[in-house]
Amino acid sequence: MIPTKFEYYKMDTLEEAFQTFNELSLQGKNPMYYSGGTEIITMARANNIHMGAVIDIKGIPECCTMEMKDNKLNIGSAVTLSQISESKMFPLLGQTAARIADHTVQCKLTIGGNLCGTIIYKETSLPLMLCDSIVVIFGKNGRREVQFNQIFNKKLNLLPGELLVSLIIDERYFSLPYVHVKKTKSDKIAYPLMTVAALKKDNKIRIAFSGLYSYPFRNKEIENYINDEGINHKNKISQIIEQVSSSILYDAEGSSEYRKFVLKNTLENTFKMLNEV
Repeated sequence: MIPTKFEYYKMDTLEEAFQTFNELSLQGKNPMYYSGGTEIITMARANNIHMGAVIDIKGIPECCTMEMKDNKLNIGSAVTLSQISESKMFPLLGQTAARIADHTVQCKLTIGGNLCGTIIYKETSLPLMLCDSIVVIFGKNGRREVQFNQIFNKKLNLLPGELLVSLIIDERYFSLPYVHVKKTKSDKIAYPLMTVAALKKDNKIRIAFSGLYSYPFRNKEIENYINDEGINHKNKISQIIEQVSSSILYDAEGSSEYRKFVLKNTLENTFKMLNEV
């Protein structure tokens, strides 16, 4: 049971959602956009968030689409993780989504909720970082598009009241060789000790991490080490571990030293798999 009362609004258009958000903000009601609601409900029950209103965006067509158009996949922010994984349209994203929570939660948790929520892992961001994805946003000046890697820095940095509408990914990335590895403390479905997503494009490896730091990231310096043909694999891994050591998490999922051990093994396997293709 959620201990506080709040108002519920279901919108049919982006314009209505944005206008309602701003009106409620001016009234001091701390509104939140709502698509799947898994995190909002959980956090509200634990008294960790307090909202005076929620704005349900599941009735907005642009937020619920998942379709190919002009050789690009458009995924609405209210599309669930189970829809993404079961569609098999974007294999790397599908595999990532399939390892987040159990199937019951995946049927409610949306990609927008995963990217915009407060939980630090945001694992669906990893394939999007690697694939030159585009973010579609609606705000004060209407609809705008921006590169995912320009607006995602530790989190999706939206302006107040802005709404994540959809994500656009070019289909040329869907057939590239890729690796997805998720390591957990015990259960298959759990918060990650570490999640790694990597793909190979133009004979260069791109790689992104979640669970290693307190936020997901892609690091070009790490990729330069990986793709430097003058450095052997052992030295590459040593340099990468040295590069990330100062910020590695130590939490209930695992110590920093254990995460370094897992990182070493994961990088070895990732290099092996991608260098064989």
